[in-house]
Amino acid sequence: MRIVARTALWSAVLFAVLVGTVLTSATVGPADIGVLGVAKAMLNGVALPTSLQVDVATGTIGSAGIPFPTLDFGYTTPFDFAVSDTDQTIVTGVRMPRILLGAVVGFSLASAGTVMQGFFRNPMADPSIIGVSSGAAVGAVATMAVPLAIPFGLQTAAFVGALVAAGAVYAIATEDGRTPVATLLLAGVAIQTFLGAVISYLLLHTGEGLNEAIVWLMGHLSRATWDDVTVTLPVAVVLFALLLVYARDLNVMLLGEEDAHALGIDVERTKRLLLAGSSVITAAAVAVAGVIGFVGLIVPHTMRLVVGPDHRILLPVSALAGASFLVAADTFARAGPVEVPVGIVTAAIGAPFFLLLLRRKEVHAL
Repeated sequence: MRIVARTALWSAVLFAVLVGTVLTSATVGPADIGVLGVAKAMLNGVALPTSLQVDVATGTIGSAGIPFPTLDFGYTTPFDFAVSDTDQTIVTGVRMPRILLGAVVGFSLASAGTVMQGFFRNPMADPSIIGVSSGAAVGAVATMAVPLAIPFGLQTAAFVGALVAAGAVYAIATEDGRTPVATLLLAGVAIQTFLGAVISYLLLHTGEGLNEAIVWLMGHLSRATWDDVTVTLPVAVVLFALLLVYARDLNVMLLGEEDAHALGIDVERTKRLLLAGSSVITAAAVAVAGVIGFVGLIVPHTMRLVVGPDHRILLPVSALAGASFLVAADTFARAGPVEVPVGIVTAAIGAPFFLLLLRRKEVHAL
């Protein structure tokens, strides 16, 4: 019960910090809109479903007609505050998609980083350690070098590339049904190095798309849309729930695989689920935002110093802190006279901060 209470308390505090960060971020921009105006516009944008109508449409596959259901929801807006149309459009149509996508991406990367650091028992581990980010980069840059007619284009290619890379690392490291952590780490390093060479080669053939490719590789949220949010958010929530279910098992695995097995943990099955969940949640984030570093490294480590190593508390706390951190970093990235990719900001903040922890000898083995 004490764990539940601590988790609830820390989560409530960090959720309040996230709400404050989102509201503050939404006030930043060329148009001067105060916190109160932002809050009113956000509430005006809330729509609650009131009805559902199911219709049957007919599609065709070849010459055959195939019926399929379509859902038509009716909505109502419970709030109607006095906000100008311009401010309403700026807040809900321009700023909020970017801010909320930043929160979802930060939430996802911090969640995956927390699990990877526990999985590898290494505070230097992050979501990209098994090649997910490099695989996504290959997929994304490939669509710029060789235009491909696939649904959702770059995002789909990046997502598939991330999963293929993670799957390749797992397959290489697995032998006789066992996946040694050290072998998995080395396979990840090798695949990352190889994919780095592939990315460099593809960049030579991107032509006019070179600038776009470089910006994507730096990590960005400048092209965020509500579609990105609605696609990424459910993936993040479902996979976070999966990872949280196995938080206790991850605690036990910190003792070592033999001890975990002796305590009743199906070690190999737990490894597969943790790797799959971390890979997919990272792939979803990278596919819509590019390669954003240090969020999954710095945030979990910092939160571990604050709340301790128990993943039942650490995982939700790190996820919420990661969401706030990336929203704040992106706000800083777009607040200056010239907008910069958010990946530059996270690296500029994260690297010195991590060096400070090293100097203070607060980077420990897990």
